[in-house]
Amino acid sequence: MTPEEQNLFLSKWHAEATRYMDNAEETLKRAGRDGAQYIDAKYVKTACGTAHCGVLIALDAWLKLKDVPEPSKKKRKSIAYYTDNIAKIDKKMCDLLIEAYNIIHLSGYYDGVRSIKAIEAGFDIAYEIIDKIKPENPIDVPETRADRVKRALNRMLLSLAATFRL
Repeated sequence: MTPEEQNLFLSKWHAEATRYMDNAEETLKRAGRDGAQYIDAKYVKTACGTAHCGVLIALDAWLKLKDVPEPSKKKRKSIAYYTDNIAKIDKKMCDLLIEAYNIIHLSGYYDGVRSIKAIEAGFDIAYEIIDKIKPENPIDVPETRADRVKRALNRMLLSLAATFRL
């Protein structure tokens, strides 16, 4: 991959992972705060799930740059796929993944932990992973019409859910 192609590739995937994190942050705002806890666990779980997807998008791009083959179409990517392949290349990145997975995915998404400090720590780690694929010379990747429609529908659904407390 030429440097220009790599820069375009990283710009695209970094923008996508960042978009997921922006959506996660927006959803987290809807959870409300009460002292050191978020109020609504549903929004916290949704935000953590979205943030975890953003991390996986960044890791997929990072692994592709490292020429790591994807599993066959019949096999689903698991956390073991990510940890095994990343540990062979970069132990620190693997440690970050495990921390993000434990905080965001297991504690935040599955267990519904509502601790503001814990969730913020997980989001900080997610951003650290996503920054690993940040291109040196980012290119503004234009949003497609389909992406704009998806974003508008997502905002509308979140507004309806907040209005009716679904």
